[in-house]
Amino acid sequence: MNKLFLSLVLIFSFFTVSAQQNGSTSIQPGFTAEMFPVFPNCENLDGKKLENCFYKEVQDFVFNNFQIPENLKQNNYKGEVKVLFEVDETGVFKIIYVSAANDELSTEAKRVFGKFPKIKPSTYNGKATYSKYTISIDIPLKSSEQLAAEALAAAEILKPIEKPMTELDSIVYKKYNNPEFESNLNIPFSHSYYAQFDGAMNQVGSNNHTASKPYTYAEVSKYYNLKAVNQSLQKNVSSWLGRKWWNENMVQIQGEGYWFSLNPIVDLQLGKASDIDASYTYVNTRALNFRGGLGKQINFTTTFFESQGRFAGYFNDYAESIKPSGGNPAIIPGVGIAKEFKTDGYDFPLAEANITYTPSKIFDLQLGYGRNFIGDGYRSLLESDGASPYPYFKINTKFWKIKYTNTYMWLKDVRPEVTVDRTYATKFMANHYLSWNVSNRVNFGFFESVVWTDTNNRGFDVNFVNPIIFYRAVEFGSSSKSGNALLGITGKYKWNNSINLYSQFLIDEFSVSDVGAGNQSWKNKFGFQLGAKYFNAFNVKDLLVQVEFNRVRPYVYSHSAVITNYGHNNQSVGHQWGGNFKELILIGRYHKGRLFGDAKITMGTRGLDFDTAEDSYNYGGNIYKSYDENRPYDTGVKIGQGNKTSVFIADVQAGYLINPMTNLKLFGSLIYRNFDPTQNTATTFKQSTTWFSIGLRSDIFNWYFDY
Repeated sequence: MNKLFLSLVLIFSFFTVSAQQNGSTSIQPGFTAEMFPVFPNCENLDGKKLENCFYKEVQDFVFNNFQIPENLKQNNYKGEVKVLFEVDETGVFKIIYVSAANDELSTEAKRVFGKFPKIKPSTYNGKATYSKYTISIDIPLKSSEQLAAEALAAAEILKPIEKPMTELDSIVYKKYNNPEFESNLNIPFSHSYYAQFDGAMNQVGSNNHTASKPYTYAEVSKYYNLKAVNQSLQKNVSSWLGRKWWNENMVQIQGEGYWFSLNPIVDLQLGKASDIDASYTYVNTRALNFRGGLGKQINFTTTFFESQGRFAGYFNDYAESIKPSGGNPAIIPGVGIAKEFKTDGYDFPLAEANITYTPSKIFDLQLGYGRNFIGDGYRSLLESDGASPYPYFKINTKFWKIKYTNTYMWLKDVRPEVTVDRTYATKFMANHYLSWNVSNRVNFGFFESVVWTDTNNRGFDVNFVNPIIFYRAVEFGSSSKSGNALLGITGKYKWNNSINLYSQFLIDEFSVSDVGAGNQSWKNKFGFQLGAKYFNAFNVKDLLVQVEFNRVRPYVYSHSAVITNYGHNNQSVGHQWGGNFKELILIGRYHKGRLFGDAKITMGTRGLDFDTAEDSYNYGGNIYKSYDENRPYDTGVKIGQGNKTSVFIADVQAGYLINPMTNLKLFGSLIYRNFDPTQNTATTFKQSTTWFSIGLRSDIFNWYFDY
């Protein structure tokens, strides 16, 4: 109660006064105590004399010690520095805030106040207490004689001012200099955007690691000056609306050790597809992104999406074929569960978030809700970003020639068979990926993953928390029927600064004896990827040409217990096509200034199920079927078995980058898809689609339409 009373008295005794003794500075006390702090020269004074003496000593000390930086002197700089400071209970001077138009003046003010001698503190009712004051330092400084003459001419020493400086008034705002480009914030993963700095990240001799994505801005800025590139794209506009539309974040704040930005995000598309009766396709997405940094160690981002849409017929059909239990009509691939919207559209909300803590150069820890990717290609056989977002915890460890990534994920199985009381089944995934730069040109990676579910109230199994343990051994010890382990190896060879070769090899389950027998056993569940990138292709700056081949055998990603397959929300966490396919992809990407163009051709063969009364076999393409049930063969298993289907997709997109801060693009796209199965069934049939769209989109995640 006594402390409360003391606080109230101090608050109500707040007053404002300005001293112009020496003229270059003025001081206003924040809280008036019974006795002012006492300098040695002010001993045995009280009342107004002590107050004036305190002001004079502070002002004289600042005048005699403050050194105006030489560059400001030469430019005849004129201005003012405001300092909010306190004298604490022990008589020590402490700066609370400094307000200055120049960082050098702010630094100098802090230096001067750090030199103040310790004095007797303020007292209230005889007890030592702290007191706050504001000082205004005029630049240039004036001599004591000049100040005394000015004070005499004005016939006054003290001048009241209208408003005191408070802590809120004293908060220092800096010019926003795009601090995100040097932060440990994740860069939104878009193949088109990442292609702009892919070549710089893959130079011969660079000791970085490009497979684990998304990257942070700090990782990329070592090899590619994102801030300078952004600056080169700035348009010369002066109006507030022009700057926000073309160059800046909608809201951006930067201060001492923190920064924030807030941006509206849109994806507005209108198109026409040949395989639906509707007159048009559309996407109507409105979102809000908030991101920032607190110090150098904490960065965060969060985005809330609200979307409605209608797509080409083949994409609508696929979305509805993976619908969840509970009555909702579809799952939009890569986004999430969708509700009905009007009569022939979908409503699909989405949220993503990430907070990163970087305690040192070696470690960063991330807690997020989103997607991750492992690989140097367009596709990933190990961990792709084609499935819906999920909660995850990630640990990145970087030292020597090593980057070690551990990711723990909470996934969902939304099939009716495992839904209880309208609650979807939870499953867990843990993986680790070790990337090793063997030499200036060679990189090897080692991947291991395990999926398990809440069998016998197992929950998040502590056996898999250890970041350096071999999951395969733990999974075997916990019962192979309750978990599903996968192994992978990656490789990259930098032929030169223009050509990179990359690969992945995935082992789901592997029988050495069956491989040796050469009988193409179903147990040999593996896949591989081979690819090449050609940067600045054909001596054209910023032209990327890429070729990639993926081949995955039947039954890969599936498991004896369906719930422990390599899937989430009825989508594969590996390659989006599941198992039993081969695929060739050709990609070209080009950008110049704000103009960009991307072209992609996908040619593939898939082995799908017939799912008819006459043929209900599991041929190994659908990962949501148990590999122990309805296999047509144990040996002689080949890619394309079942309803062999040829797939051809051509995708061309071009446009103009409106705002580089939000990657907002005006674009047009054309997709041609030809889907040709051996036998037409109710769910698999010959289909040819031409889909044209135009739109305005913030390109902040990969949205795959090549199914």
